[in-house]
Amino acid sequence: MIPLQTHGKPLVPFRHTVLGKIISQHVREEDREDHILVTEKLSAETSLRGYAGVLTTQKLPYGLVPAELCPVIHCVKSLNHLADRDVVALNPNGYVRTLFRVASEHNVLFATDRCNSFCLMCSQPPRDVDDSDRLSEHLRLIELIDPRTREMGITGGEPTLLKDGLIHIVRKCKEFLPQTAIHILSNGRLFYYGSYAHNLAEVGHTDLMVGIPLYADTDHEHDYIVQSRGAFDETMVGFQNLGRHGVAVEVRVVTHRLTVHRLENLAEFIYRNLPFAAHVAFMGLETVGFAVPNIETLWVDPWDYRHELEQATRYLADRGMHVSIYNHQLCTLPVSIWTYSRMSISDWKNEYLPICSACTARERCGGFFSSSIRARHSEHIGPFEVLPA
Repeated sequence: MIPLQTHGKPLVPFRHTVLGKIISQHVREEDREDHILVTEKLSAETSLRGYAGVLTTQKLPYGLVPAELCPVIHCVKSLNHLADRDVVALNPNGYVRTLFRVASEHNVLFATDRCNSFCLMCSQPPRDVDDSDRLSEHLRLIELIDPRTREMGITGGEPTLLKDGLIHIVRKCKEFLPQTAIHILSNGRLFYYGSYAHNLAEVGHTDLMVGIPLYADTDHEHDYIVQSRGAFDETMVGFQNLGRHGVAVEVRVVTHRLTVHRLENLAEFIYRNLPFAAHVAFMGLETVGFAVPNIETLWVDPWDYRHELEQATRYLADRGMHVSIYNHQLCTLPVSIWTYSRMSISDWKNEYLPICSACTARERCGGFFSSSIRARHSEHIGPFEVLPA
């Protein structure tokens, strides 16, 4: 696993969270405003004027750097995971959060902790907190992200609960990251209001997609999984409103015991009711968050529903829909649908079992969530000595 945070001690107390791009070599004072200097050695003679902040593993004497120059966090546990042009947040308590990694293909902007659903398998359980002040941090982060970034996710919680704030974020992305594809993960329910879908479309972002989960082709099953009555109807209207206004949508289906028995029915429902969907993704269960206390209700070995997944995937693909399989190991899938399997697990939480080291298919296999290795995974994991034809 790749660490996304570290911690140290503020050399002098500071009041507000500071964002900046990591830099390991000194730059001219006039170019320092956006940068956080990472250094293993700091002295009283080191010029720090103009930097957004400084990180060092050194233990420094109090007051070595005047507080008015910039925030300094010393005694940092580790800096090895940080690279130039990464973006971090320095918290007044000494925590250093990595918000963007330049070498990663899995960067996300975590919009909010709040959500208006309560999904049984939610990997990021919602918190009812006032995080409205987070918007300014999001907008600042976008200014600091490398504009060459290929794709950026916006997730939560439920990003649409930011309301106009989400529109501001997408507009900021269009301005500062014009070449970056933006993928919003949403339950789609607030797009029930056509004006909201219209406002998102009006931003005019040329590479924007909204990924929305649909767990069943029946309202009562979907509503039970998201623990919110009426959610199915709101989500379906949300899909239609986004499609009507020209916003690309992705349908996401998490496969677990409560969904796999109707995968073929759901595939037909998607084709008949959401033919405009740009992508359909069948996603394996991540055993964290609410999935842990609900594991007995949700867990099913992927091997046991491999034929249903094969039929649903082929049904959509044969009708010209773009379909993918996420978070599954190749040894649990029929060879006929390997071509739809993607290496989708974020690099910072992707692992493999020791037995996988001998597998000839490992380089194209998605592996496991770290949580699945600790909790549950298929009983049918095994290496391929020769790649299947």
